Formats: sequence, C-alpha cells, structure tokens
Amino acid sequence: MTTDQITYLVFGCVLVLALVFDLGLLSKKNQKVTIRQALYQTFFWVGLALAFFVFMWIENGQTLALEYLSAYLMEWSLSIDNIFVFILIFASFSVKEKHYGRVLLIGILMAIVFRIVFITVGVALVDRFHWILYIFGVFLVYTGFKMFTANQDEAFDPHETKMYRLLKRVLPLVPHDGDGKFSVKENGRRRYTTLFVVIIMLAAIDLVFALDSIPAVMGISRDKLVIYTSNIFAVLGLRSLFFLLRGAVNKFDYLQHGIAIVLVFIGAKMLAEKWINQYLDKPTQVFISLGVILVCISGAIFYSIFIKKKGLPKEVKEDEVY
Repeated sequence: MTTDQITYLVFGCVLVLALVFDLGLLSKKNQKVTIRQALYQTFFWVGLALAFFVFMWIENGQTLALEYLSAYLMEWSLSIDNIFVFILIFASFSVKEKHYGRVLLIGILMAIVFRIVFITVGVALVDRFHWILYIFGVFLVYTGFKMFTANQDEAFDPHETKMYRLLKRVLPLVPHDGDGKFSVKENGRRRYTTLFVVIIMLAAIDLVFALDSIPAVMGISRDKLVIYTSNIFAVLGLRSLFFLLRGAVNKFDYLQHGIAIVLVFIGAKMLAEKWINQYLDKPTQVFISLGVILVCISGAIFYSIFIKKKGLPKEVKEDEVY
C-alpha cells in the first residue's frame, strides 16, 4: 500500500470509531447538552484532528501535515460563521433544545456527503482545467472584500431563503415538530415537520459556506488528502462547537474581518502563484500561510473579546449589550 492509501485507511477507521463513540456515548436522544459536555466534545474532535496532524507528519512529512493543519484551521474558523446562521435557523423554526443534538447530527452528516461530492467535482475540474484556480482566486478576493465591508446588522430570515420557498413548493409541510418526528400523517397524507425542514436547511447552508471554504483550502493545498480530511474533521466538530459557542458567538464581532483578510490573502496567493513559486519554495509558502491564518483568526478573536465596539458607551455593561 502507498503512503496515501495508508493515511486514507487510518482516517476512515478513525472516522468510523469516532462517530460510533460520539453517537453511542456522547449523544442521547432528547437530552440537552450542557456547556461542560460541549467542551468535552469539542476537545474530543479538535484533539482527534490534531492527533491526525501528528500522524500525517510522521507518515506523509512536514509539508503535507502543515498544509492539513492550515486547511483545518481555516475551515474551523469558518465554522463559527456557520454556527451563527445555524442559531438563527433554530430560533426561526422554534426548535426545542432537546432536539438540537439529533437535528444537528443528521444535518451535519448530510453536509459531509454533499461536501465530498462538491470536493470531488471541484478537484476533477481543477485537474482538467487548471485556469479554474484563477477564477477561485478572484472569487475569494471578492468574497473577502464583501465580507470585510458587510453590514453585520443585516437581518437573515430563514423563511425568506430560496431553499425554504422551494421546500414549501414541493413538499407538504406542517408548522410543528411532530413531537420530535421528521414526518407525520395528517388526514391520511404524509407531511413533513419543521425538524425535517431544519435538517435540509442546515445541510444546504453548509453547502453555501463550502463555496467559500473549499476554494480557500485549494488555495492552501492541492492535495486531495488534505482537502478531504481537513473539511470532514472541521464539519464533524460543528455540533459540539454549536453547543459551546451558541451563547457567545455574537461576541466575536470582528472574527468576520479576520476571516475576510485570510480569504483575500489566499485568493491573492492563488492569482500570483506563478510568480510566488519563482521566489519561495513550497515549505516556506506553507509556513507563511499558516502564520497568516493563525495571526488573523486569533487576532480577530482576541480583539473581539477584549476591545469594545467603537461607539459603545463605557458605562454600559457587557451583559446589557449581548
């Protein structure tokens, strides 16, 4: 077996065992997840991702391992944006807290399947048409600029999205959760509950976020192993991160700006790749990318936590703002 095949095999085994452990021990039906449980689960998934980084370093070498770590950190930071939208979706459809875990799990597993398909198609297109990378680069620069200048106060209403309108048009829906069921029979006809709608919307929203994140990962590494593993590990940690951050996610006011700078950097790097390769070798480029991601994301988080928003009166207490 080749080194890549061994790494894929180990990744698959770890993934199956981790999901069995998560489903069997950490997830119980209709059970509320406490902050402490969410913290343990977050440590579990992040620790697993970092352990895989060490394995890749041993098995595949320093450069590929650092590419994986950079891609994972990029995806993980973008996950916080996902969580903010997830919170809005749960609130909009009045999902009961006891159903959060199961709905998130199914939605995220669906998102993983969609991402695998999306990545496979994207990698195949890049392999055949290398110039697509320049389109990705322009798209990332544009997305980063729009994200940096976006008005964070703009309201997002899940009921006004195209996905929800499509579901209303093609499926018979009921305005309740069916006491935890995804579908119910009313007047002899099968109808779908709000929980079913939320699951579909979670998967669809994650796919929209993937339009940014997957090109960004390709800007860090072209290796299929890095792209698949970093994406899947980051998405698997979404559920525990949701429970951990749902009460604090709005406090990361400037994280969006940090992510935007990283997207612009990666997009510019993709556009200038031909010239960059003439002056910098691959390991140096990986170290620079990792450094930029770490500085921008950690800097944005710390700035959000310790620096008050411009114009916020000093006498206003933090709990009154949030």
